[in-house]
Amino acid sequence: MTITIEQPQFDAVAERKVPAGGDPAELVLDAGFVVPDANAFGNTFRNYDAESERKQTVEEFYRVNHTRQTHEFVSRMRAEYGRLDKTEMGIWDCIELLNEFIDDSDPDLDMPQIEHLLQTAEAIRKDYPDQDWLHLTGLIHDLGKVLLHPSFGELPQWAVVGDTFPVGCAYDESNVHFKYFKENPDYHNPKLNTKFGVYSEGCGLDNVLMSWGHDDYMYLVAKENKSTLPSAGLFIIRYHSFYPLHKHGAYMHLMNEEDKENLKWLHVFNKYDLYSKSNVRIDVEKVKPYYMSLIDKYFPGKLRW
Repeated sequence: MTITIEQPQFDAVAERKVPAGGDPAELVLDAGFVVPDANAFGNTFRNYDAESERKQTVEEFYRVNHTRQTHEFVSRMRAEYGRLDKTEMGIWDCIELLNEFIDDSDPDLDMPQIEHLLQTAEAIRKDYPDQDWLHLTGLIHDLGKVLLHPSFGELPQWAVVGDTFPVGCAYDESNVHFKYFKENPDYHNPKLNTKFGVYSEGCGLDNVLMSWGHDDYMYLVAKENKSTLPSAGLFIIRYHSFYPLHKHGAYMHLMNEEDKENLKWLHVFNKYDLYSKSNVRIDVEKVKPYYMSLIDKYFPGKLRW
């Protein structure tokens, strides 16, 4: 299948404006999506210093994550889970498995994951009605969090969620809670702690090991099960938590030209992934038939996980 995707338009994306008769505390992006100024706890989004009930949980998560996500650990996990021999199931079956999980790394929301998936997908759908691949990407981008489930080994949250980063080269200081990397053995390894480490300039992110978690796992599932999503969709799935890159511009020396093109779509996606987090509920049964049609279009009925 050949899929043609139009390049996103950025002229209105960064403009801060208030809709007619709207609340001046709201931000509108892409001619429709209303972005709140505050998250579910009344704080600004991704504020890791805000005094909320989530702060201590989130910081402890990153302490353990940054200490244990080594090059050796990631290589081992990718080899184990890349076999995709845990189970076989469809995309929607996987979505339903996520009902019981809450992301300990998220300072903005403490609702089950299925709520976030549908909020993201529906927000994208309203503003990009013709890009159905992007709607589906919004729905499935976090499905790798099934690694938390007992049937997948019940991995600890530090090995499943959180911002991602390359391993095998120096950690950029834009990483949230950077200070905890100093407890990671790779931080002191001269083969792994330089700007390029085991990589080379422009090698392409496909050749870079990312910290292990749901992003990389779902990317492997989609790729190895021959999903027909465009490369931009696969790029979003693998790097949507790579905030040092798409928020701060770090690690760009490792990117190739295809990465740079796909990054444009990741910037579009990230606004919906981040700012659609709210306590607004989605009518699952109402939207399910539409998303089932997209699943059938881009994925086989059963996938190896």
